Amino acid sequence: MIIGAGPSGVGAMYGLSRAGHSVLVIEKNKQIGGIARTENHKGFLFDVGGHRFFTKNERVDSLWRDMVGNQFLNVNRISSIFYNGRYFRYPLKPLEVMTKFGLWESVLVALSYLRSHLAVQKEPVSLEEWLSYKFGLRLYQRFFQKYSEKVWGLPCHEIASDWASQRINGLSLLQVVSNFFGKVGAKSLIESFYYPVCGTQTMWERFVDASVESGSSILRECCVENVFHENGRVYEVGYSEKGNIRNVQCGFLLSSMPIPHLVNSLSPPPPRNIKQASQELKFRSFIQVGLILKQSDIFPDQWIYVHDPGVKVGRIQNFTNWSRTMVPDPECSSLGMEYFCDMGDELWSLTDDELIILATKEIEKLGIAKEAVIIDGFIIREPYAYPVYTINYMKHLEVVKTYLNQFSNLITMGRNGLHRYNNMDHAMLTGLLAAENVLGEHHDLWNVNEEKEYLEIKSS
Repeated sequence: MIIGAGPSGVGAMYGLSRAGHSVLVIEKNKQIGGIARTENHKGFLFDVGGHRFFTKNERVDSLWRDMVGNQFLNVNRISSIFYNGRYFRYPLKPLEVMTKFGLWESVLVALSYLRSHLAVQKEPVSLEEWLSYKFGLRLYQRFFQKYSEKVWGLPCHEIASDWASQRINGLSLLQVVSNFFGKVGAKSLIESFYYPVCGTQTMWERFVDASVESGSSILRECCVENVFHENGRVYEVGYSEKGNIRNVQCGFLLSSMPIPHLVNSLSPPPPRNIKQASQELKFRSFIQVGLILKQSDIFPDQWIYVHDPGVKVGRIQNFTNWSRTMVPDPECSSLGMEYFCDMGDELWSLTDDELIILATKEIEKLGIAKEAVIIDGFIIREPYAYPVYTINYMKHLEVVKTYLNQFSNLITMGRNGLHRYNNMDHAMLTGLLAAENVLGEHHDLWNVNEEKEYLEIKSS
């Protein structure tokens, strides 16, 4: 049995089905794909966030290509940072930064970077320390601090450096400048990526279809309530379906649900210290306000990072520039206004209509489009979107991890099942490896993506 049909759950389902095993997947949503799914609103397709198909893992890459085939587009990456009323290309371009900052500010940025490297440095503990060391305090404050604090809802000195060392390792001000001058070995973010013509949903549905053809099945809009165990083995799972509780026996359980939910569902319950440690693992929630505009050309980017503290939106996706097929009316565009929040906070508690009004006003305030051209909107809420790397998260994770590893037939996987901010290729890989563990292998899923190199960095 598999809990969750996100990239890891789909990967595990496919791997076990192809090996001849009968698999039952329980998914709480109507749509599969987790936070990498595609929602359809009146024929307009909206990804829940943007998901680039790029991976260094040849196995995952081969599977993706087998499933999508000639339905992959090769998209030239264009992304920007909106800061202080101006747009800066991201990855940062030294000449553009110097031109828009001015000579004196550029000199101060360079001096700030040199100061950070000449000073005696300890191993960075917080995100603030890591980014200040890599880019200098001045550039960190301008291009990284405000956006990071929007995303995580915490000051950067309270966020562990693990996030940056995993996601953007290898990039620094020196690397950006080296790449600009064509230095051999310099690293930069990828400049193009593959993307399915009709959005990410194409990928996950094809994996599930292939698994169902092999004899497996999936239950949608069902929620796991209880995981029954005895003598270090899970033997039964209880789930709710349209208000009815059903229990199903299982030989193996592969879980991609958030770790605190898994711990709370265990019956009998775990020791108090395990439950307490699991509750210290925090998650950041996500709201996407999908807007449809009666305007065909909005901006050239796939997405924009919004560093302006005067608006609440954190990032804006332009789905027209991912794939024109996602927008059925050639006279229209569709934008995804992304808001980062916590469940129950002021933003999360706004009604759908209030969120659409907020996004509409902010689009005009940013100078992107007039309110008058916005003709429709809808809301996507994702309560457990991002595992948060608080300063002490690893200490609590190790306590829970040690306890869960005692179960002989329970495997956790995926972004939420491992409390690890992986991209979808590594999430899917954990599912494929989890399937192999069921078949007798001994992969350590907790260390997938432990090479600490951002998945979308290339060496030039």
